[in-house]
Amino acid sequence: MSAALIVRKMVGKDLALALDWAAEEGWNPGLRDAQCFYAADPEGFFIGEFEGEPVGSVSAVRYGSGFGFLGLYIVRPAYRGRGFGLKLWRRAMDHFGERNIGLDGVAAQEANYRKSGFRLAYRNIRQRSEGGGADPGGFVDLASIAFGDIAAYDATAFPVPRPDFLQAWIGQRGGIGLAAVEGRTLTGYGVMRPCREGFKIGPLLADDADLADTLLTGLKARAGAAPIFLDTPESNPAALALARRHGMARVFETARMYTKAAPEVRIDRCFGVTTFELG
Repeated sequence: MSAALIVRKMVGKDLALALDWAAEEGWNPGLRDAQCFYAADPEGFFIGEFEGEPVGSVSAVRYGSGFGFLGLYIVRPAYRGRGFGLKLWRRAMDHFGERNIGLDGVAAQEANYRKSGFRLAYRNIRQRSEGGGADPGGFVDLASIAFGDIAAYDATAFPVPRPDFLQAWIGQRGGIGLAAVEGRTLTGYGVMRPCREGFKIGPLLADDADLADTLLTGLKARAGAAPIFLDTPESNPAALALARRHGMARVFETARMYTKAAPEVRIDRCFGVTTFELG
């Protein structure tokens, strides 16, 4: 019975434990994700305990007063089928309030999300290849760009401003950020972070496909021979074409869903999603 589950806010190493579970599910989290995720909404991470044992998790990150994103929705395999997931879900929904909620759901759960009021907007495709190759040059270190300029550009391709998360994300230890500048104007940027396996690139944002291609090439060169992953929104055909040009193979896909209307963003600028857990 779900009543036996105790749901509380995460503290200490709880989020690291949930990310270990995510790794076991094959989601390949980043090595510094815990610190960055907490920066987005320290109150938005919940863990479920059954008889004193952590058995499930969910994140309900609030971005301002109008938008939120659900992720890390996991119940340990041995504890599934007991209603624990529903109790975690309800706690997350309470945390969101009346916000428009987004998520990237696995295909097996899409029907359940529909029953809970989520509607499909588009699909995100995880792509994989190997790093390496020649560095095309012509970029600057993202850290040299005024943060206000980065945040303003990011806000054109994400539903709402997310400065606290973004500052942690682009400054994480081991991460690499490249920026493209024309004159004094930021025209694109990409972040690559170390993960349990290889590197993930995201966000990858650019004014056009040629610039995105060059940014991706520069980041791949810095990955060496390690695997790289890029999560491409299917609603931007140029992003899918970019992955094909780089010989990337589809690994799996998610359903990007919202409880209200899909936010209006410059999806044409988004060639790589930041993270399936936080949007």
